[in-house]
Amino acid sequence: MKIIDIKNIVRKDFPIYYRRYYTGIVILELVNKSKEMPVDFTIEQKPTGQLEITATFSESVDYPLVPLQKELKKYIGSLDAGGKLPD
Repeated sequence: MKIIDIKNIVRKDFPIYYRRYYTGIVILELVNKSKEMPVDFTIEQKPTGQLEITATFSESVDYPLVPLQKELKKYIGSLDAGGKLPD
């Protein structure tokens, strides 16, 4: 399993300033097949300064969810650290 990219990332309006809500389409490589799936994810800054990333899929995935979410959170964290997410 490998995350290729997340395209069409859109930031949604959210009334809480320390939580950012995004939607997009994640491109996955699962068992040598490429698959595109809609994904919603949030990045919340905790009072300690740490970021908490949550991601949900609107479709079912034919792959174990825990390792997939772990890789997706890592990928989203690298996008955020690189300033590649929309403001």
